[in-house]
Amino acid sequence: MENFKNKVVWITGASSGIGEALAIAFAREGAKLVLTARRKEELERVKLATGLPDTSVLVLPMDVTDLEMAGPAAEQVIAQFQRIDIMVHNAGVSQRSYIKDTDLAVYRNLMEIDFFSTVALTKAVLPYMTRQKSGHFIVMSSVAGKIGTIMRSGYNAAKHALHGFYDSLRAEGYVDNIKVTTVCPGYIRTNISLNALNESGSKFGKMDANQANGIPAEECARQILNAVKKDKKEIYIGGFKEVAAIYLKRFFPTLLFDQVRKNIPE
Repeated sequence: MENFKNKVVWITGASSGIGEALAIAFAREGAKLVLTARRKEELERVKLATGLPDTSVLVLPMDVTDLEMAGPAAEQVIAQFQRIDIMVHNAGVSQRSYIKDTDLAVYRNLMEIDFFSTVALTKAVLPYMTRQKSGHFIVMSSVAGKIGTIMRSGYNAAKHALHGFYDSLRAEGYVDNIKVTTVCPGYIRTNISLNALNESGSKFGKMDANQANGIPAEECARQILNAVKKDKKEIYIGGFKEVAAIYLKRFFPTLLFDQVRKNIPE
């Protein structure tokens, strides 16, 4: 069982949703935090919500798609805390549009946010973890990282890519005690559908019914921390229907494919 007391935990997408819930959960366990997102004022709000002293929280605003900032950001964290124990790749954006309608630029944007930004930060953090001979990456994938669904083609593709990359990192990092936990949430009660990209790259702006009725972000965070403590390699979080779909694809893929094509999102 991993103890998070005084561990340095860097969370991207920390200004709301699962990222905010994780910040509060890690703070309760005595971790030191680095909070990253674009909106500094929201990060300051989350910092206050953690109840940690200023010396235990670094607010580090950045746009994760500015890949050139990954190295300097990691240097800033090291300057503050001298180490990085856990890197939580939580920043991301979803999609609500059909393939036939979606601009190619939208796909590039989805891959920049949901895949390349995590790779850039991982490569910036990895040398420090290798040097200290320890580290843990928490990678926020999705049930969409296992199953391709309607109106999520670019999001599905980016999340599938995360699995391939971080499965490789888990194997390569073993000799240096570097671990990876890939998290596949289903429907979690966050604003992910409101902020999803439509066919032109604008915000979708609607709350999905399934999202509104999903499990609380706080419960998702609790399950993630428990999984990391147990060094789980991959976990599925959500309601019965979406989690069962992962196993359905594994054992009865044709049945799953038939169900997916009938499941038109609202």
